[in-house]
Amino acid sequence: MIPTPSSSKCEIRAAEDNIKNSEPTERVGEHLPRHIAILGIISFLTAMSSAMVYGLLPVFLVRVLHTTIASVGIIEGIAESTTSLTKIVSGMASDWLGRRKPIVLLGYALSAVNKVLFPLAGDASTVLLARVIDRVGKGTRDAPRDAFLTDVTPMPIRGSGFGLRITFYTAGFVAGPLAAMALMRASGDNFRLVFWVAVIPAVMAIVVLLVALSEPPRRAILPLPRLRFQRRDLARFPVSFWWAIVIASLLSLARFSHAFLVLKAYEVGVDAAFVPMMFVLLYVVYACAAYPFGVLADRFDRRMQLGLGAAVLIAANAILAGASVASVVACGVALWGMQMAVTQGLLSAVVADAAPEQLRGTAFGIFELAVGVATFAASAAAGAL
Repeated sequence: MIPTPSSSKCEIRAAEDNIKNSEPTERVGEHLPRHIAILGIISFLTAMSSAMVYGLLPVFLVRVLHTTIASVGIIEGIAESTTSLTKIVSGMASDWLGRRKPIVLLGYALSAVNKVLFPLAGDASTVLLARVIDRVGKGTRDAPRDAFLTDVTPMPIRGSGFGLRITFYTAGFVAGPLAAMALMRASGDNFRLVFWVAVIPAVMAIVVLLVALSEPPRRAILPLPRLRFQRRDLARFPVSFWWAIVIASLLSLARFSHAFLVLKAYEVGVDAAFVPMMFVLLYVVYACAAYPFGVLADRFDRRMQLGLGAAVLIAANAILAGASVASVVACGVALWGMQMAVTQGLLSAVVADAAPEQLRGTAFGIFELAVGVATFAASAAAGAL
């Protein structure tokens, strides 16, 4: 159901024709496009900013704004579902324009400017508004960004390319909580100060995007697609694409928001200043394992790797369900990071390989919409439970 990329000469030649500046097959593993590193730096800075906020936000809601845990689940679910609805629109728009960078820039700019709402928040409704706007920014940029990465990365190494970008991204989720904890200790648990400082890396990401990321010109032989997506366009997606959608949705039903990992640590007695350590642990494991498993997805049976990821997720949730001390929570969180590393780059590579060239943005939008709906259901249910 989840195919391993073919190594046939015909498919490799087609990939070389379709991807600008692609390398010969025997050298392709040595030369990932430089744009992946640039996207990685942008992702690192944005993730660092977000992690400084999200590593503390659940505790801020409960401790400072006196919000119920059920409300935290609803806020997270609404925010994530908003992201997914935006992704399909932005993905289709990038296909129609034939350009990814302007929409990616808009998405990152929305998130950066919106960060100022978090330190100003005085109630849960303001936090909800800030989370929704932030997720709209994320939704606006993600599908076009992944389509851009697909455009510039040859098919035989797309798993590696997505894995490398994810490694940069997850490294930001390590640096962010560490910075947040240092600031919390230095300021006497001043949540709002940390939220203000988080604006800085978000703005830096915009600067890097504007200066360093250049978009290859649209191929002249491709006609401009319709802005309106029609039912017959669905037939252009192969069966492997729809299986990726189904499997990713099922996995997401078991992946409630990361906010609950933070709340679990707080519940078992971890001090508020140190609960971001759970984010650090999760993303250290994720960052270290994402690229190796991305490479593995290019070389071995993807179905076996996906099965491994599902097994690790089951183990992580079982451990977290019974955890009553910080060390056991940490074990479950580490396994949570591992299952994300095993599956995320793989599923992105499957979507990238299966999507028709003119519908890549739309493909990632559909993919993220399905994941977001499942995440909303999981987060709302976890909050209620």
